[in-house]
Amino acid sequence: MAKIYVTSVIDAPVDKVWAVIRDFNGLPNWLPAFSDSRIEGGLPSDAVGCVRNFNLKEGGNIRERLLALSDVEYSCTYTIISSPLPVENYVATLSLKPITDGNRTFAEWKAEFDSPQPKEMIETIGNGVFQGGFDALKQRFKR
Repeated sequence: MAKIYVTSVIDAPVDKVWAVIRDFNGLPNWLPAFSDSRIEGGLPSDAVGCVRNFNLKEGGNIRERLLALSDVEYSCTYTIISSPLPVENYVATLSLKPITDGNRTFAEWKAEFDSPQPKEMIETIGNGVFQGGFDALKQRFKR
């Protein structure tokens, strides 16, 4: 099983960062690789079990199911249902923690999955998606 672990510090209070990340349907609002997203079946975007269906700007469609969402722990966990990426059994968690020194946010994004191309997928997802998302959040909250 392949594992990815990416962390970052965002120069904004945890509540402000969480307000952006919490919306399971809001990926295109903060993650630059995605063009559009919708929640299937008319469910709210914070309903555990809802499925987001989104498209990549470079082409390709991904469907993910929300497995857990905690406003107390500032975390969400999801799994990939279908994707053009060669991954199976993919489960990821994005979580935030307050940094009291400077009222900043510690962000961590981790995933585990099976793949016939684990090194390539770790690079693509870890650096492209996870770090790309953190970089976009840092830019958004730049003081």
